[in-house]
Amino acid sequence: MESTISPSSSRSVSPSSSSSPNSPLVVSPCAACKILRRRCAEKCVLAPYFPPNDPIKFTTAHRVFGASNIIKFLQELPESQRADAVSSMVYEANARLRDPVYGCAGAICQLQKQVNELQAQLAKAQAEVVNMQCQQANLMALICMEMDQSPQASPPQQYNLDNNFTNIPMSFVDDNNNFGSAWEPLWT
Repeated sequence: MESTISPSSSRSVSPSSSSSPNSPLVVSPCAACKILRRRCAEKCVLAPYFPPNDPIKFTTAHRVFGASNIIKFLQELPESQRADAVSSMVYEANARLRDPVYGCAGAICQLQKQVNELQAQLAKAQAEVVNMQCQQANLMALICMEMDQSPQASPPQQYNLDNNFTNIPMSFVDDNNNFGSAWEPLWT
């Protein structure tokens, strides 16, 4: 079933058993023609997309779509789109073999469900961040109000909100490094 062609062919070629440099090259048929047990013509439409070293690719697509449908489909397409079409057919065939009922649609639905769950988790996390920021702002406002109302022996200090409360006088913190007993937690 092996044929002899010139070295300018796009299919897989291997040197023949002869050691002469002018001897013809032996071409291995594409995976599709091997599986279909037919002669691989020089202009075989399947050869560029189903190389002889990857028979599983054609077997998978052949099981789901059939060889004649694959050939018809590829012949109707321009050559620039054929490689993408073969990739799509092989992907769909693999999905259909894994899930005969839903195929790719089942995988798409599952991925969409994951996206929705992750979006819900993200929205919850963003809400928690906003809640924490509001609590921090309320706490700082209460601290500033308390400091303005208490009499101080020393001149007023500048409070830097970005300094993580380092300028708060120690009279507002009890022995356990907690804010005074009048302070209730703002979060639940």
